Amino acid sequence: MTDQPSGLRHLRRKTSAKKQPMRVMLLAHSYWPEHSPPQRRWSTFIREFRAAGWDVDVVTPVAHFPEGRRSLPRSEAGAPFRGQKGLHGERIKRVPYVRHSGNFHAARLVDQVFSAAMSIPAGLLWRKADVVIATAPSLPILVAGYVVARLRGVPLVVEMRDAWPDLARDARLVKGQVKSLIERVVESIQRRADLVVTVTDGFADTLRSRGVKHVVTVTNGLDLEAVHLLEAPPGQRDRLEVLYLGNHGESQRLDVIVKASALVGEDLMSLHMVGHGTQRPELLRLAAELNAPVTFHPSLHGPEVIERYRSADTCVVSLRDDWKSFETTIPSKTYEVLAIGRHMTAIVRGEAARIVIDAGGGDVVAWKPEAVAQLWRDLAADRGRLTAGISGRDWVKSHADFRQLAVTYMDHLSGLVAAGARR
Repeated sequence: MTDQPSGLRHLRRKTSAKKQPMRVMLLAHSYWPEHSPPQRRWSTFIREFRAAGWDVDVVTPVAHFPEGRRSLPRSEAGAPFRGQKGLHGERIKRVPYVRHSGNFHAARLVDQVFSAAMSIPAGLLWRKADVVIATAPSLPILVAGYVVARLRGVPLVVEMRDAWPDLARDARLVKGQVKSLIERVVESIQRRADLVVTVTDGFADTLRSRGVKHVVTVTNGLDLEAVHLLEAPPGQRDRLEVLYLGNHGESQRLDVIVKASALVGEDLMSLHMVGHGTQRPELLRLAAELNAPVTFHPSLHGPEVIERYRSADTCVVSLRDDWKSFETTIPSKTYEVLAIGRHMTAIVRGEAARIVIDAGGGDVVAWKPEAVAQLWRDLAADRGRLTAGISGRDWVKSHADFRQLAVTYMDHLSGLVAAGARR
């Protein structure tokens, strides 16, 4: 596959967005040097914004994800209400956080509420931006972004990277009057925002059907130039090597793949599970109870991730199918697996399933241990099906390259600020 020269792409994105250099303020619950979905998305976007001559200020807590405590040196993690320079010349203002174990919803919520509250004075006392962006799924940060934008008299962009409040309803995170209050607050901010950015077309349509007028889609993706196509897995191997790399939480229901691996057995396969999450202790217990051929690994970053992908025959992408909000949710790992050219065991539905099928990236399978186990038996028997080729990477190049998505984002922001100036 021949990629477009990076110099030409760089020139085009400058031509598109540098007509009106702006100053953007981003409020996020996680950012560099942490390794998290908002960090991966926004580190790349900000790099492109800065290349186009834009100034970017980031208001975010002292780095403490995912452990719930600072594990990096202060020079990297930052200090409360102190300025810090980012990798791309952006300015970072850190706010304090509430230390917690990282394994309980209530503790994480208290931490997010506190950091969001601290983000308001940090945002108000800093230099004025042309536009304020608040990125979910941390719901409290949306409130902080709303307050800062309105008091500063600048447009507010609300970025919904998950289907909130639908996801909270499906997960039953809150109930009763509290549930109703959270839903009303989130929906009110979505309606009052000058622009709502979603990462799927399906959720954008859902918001429009609820009366949210100004909605655009800027999907998730990845920096394609930083992710290389891997060679195909070996044509002959004693066992099928299956990899799951990502969050071990309730949304993924990974007990399904643990049970599936136990049905297949260690003679035919080995399952490697890399990452962390609230359900990891229960998954460890289940694997031991079933004597499943599962090896658990800690979170990996950088070159270690690529080597783990290289050793895999197929990679699992999973979302539970009993939460309606996941019909319009696409796991971010989908793009990564497509880009590296690995076969995907896709336990997904809706928009995510359509992408896997359109990209020719693997097999979409039902959310049942027996169905997953049968797919893995078939793949072990016919390893030719594991050669994914370049169709998935080509799809990412056309639809989900962060460099091109950043140009789209900048165009939306420029249009929003220009419209406000005309009014």
